[in-house]
Amino acid sequence: MLAEFDKQLSQTLENIKSQGLFKTERVITTPQDAHIAITGGKRVLNMCANNYLGLADHSALIAAAKEALDTHGFGMASVR
Repeated sequence: MLAEFDKQLSQTLENIKSQGLFKTERVITTPQDAHIAITGGKRVLNMCANNYLGLADHSALIAAAKEALDTHGFGMASVR
């Protein structure tokens, strides 16, 4: 039964690839920013994250987040 399932998955994957619908992920090799590098060194505009302003690695933002953790803490206070 597992062999049949594996065969079906392989056929489905090959069909997806043959139709040009198979997506491969690009590996980001630099910190998230407005522009990033991917495997091979190519630099591209980062449009795949919510960090389109490039603020995730901004030193002032990191410092403010650390201060907020020190003063307010972090954790789920309930299950909601």
